[in-house]
Amino acid sequence: MGTGASGRYFGAAPWFIAATFAAGAFAVHAEEHAHWSYSGATGPEHWASEDPAFATCGSGKHQSPIDIENASVEPLPPIEFAYKPVPLAVTDTGHSFQVNVPPGSGGITVGADHYDLVQFHFHRPSEEEIHGHRYAMVAHLVHKNAGGDLAVVAVLIHAGEPNAFLKEVFDHFPPKGTTETKAPGTTLDLGEFLPQHRGYYTFDGSLTTPPCTEHVRWFVLKSPVQASAAQVQQFAARYPHDARPVQALNDRTVTETRD
Repeated sequence: MGTGASGRYFGAAPWFIAATFAAGAFAVHAEEHAHWSYSGATGPEHWASEDPAFATCGSGKHQSPIDIENASVEPLPPIEFAYKPVPLAVTDTGHSFQVNVPPGSGGITVGADHYDLVQFHFHRPSEEEIHGHRYAMVAHLVHKNAGGDLAVVAVLIHAGEPNAFLKEVFDHFPPKGTTETKAPGTTLDLGEFLPQHRGYYTFDGSLTTPPCTEHVRWFVLKSPVQASAAQVQQFAARYPHDARPVQALNDRTVTETRD
């Protein structure tokens, strides 16, 4: 996987937790174990002590997000995106807004590795830093392969022009106190959200929320997309800050495409 995780497979318990999260149900599972948040007594610095299942949040050495300061340029394969239109249904997980997709919604292929799309969600500001800079927001596109390994594509978002794709999602945020909004007959084409240039940084990382499971293959697209300040504020009205602090790089190497 990226810089050293290729061919790794989760054991039964970590695989189940990671796959459940990827399917969009982990937020409920986590709440059954322990409450966690992005600030105060249940904030990121306390996640590892909130529940034994979250221990990796404190002990893990390949945690995400990271500050991408230096990267080795390598002849990496392109990410081949092949998404299909998905029903518009937005879930409020209690930590972010998320769109879960049905099986068969397409996915990505990187070299010989294929991953199916399972969900995407948002963070404000971006969890990833590029040379110490955070973007206004980020979308995390979560994928899973046949062996249960996860791959996340991060699409950075900066304030600028209104984003038509995000308008469909953001205008259907569930009202406070409800968990899901569906728009029957309306579909989303995630391919329309991607930037035109799709060079990327890649590294071995983790989930950025409890249980912080490691050996997640990360692809951070270099080119951001835009969203209006009003759209960013639309998200912030419910989730003003849902970003984990950057984690130590430790022994990892970040590689990047030539473009």
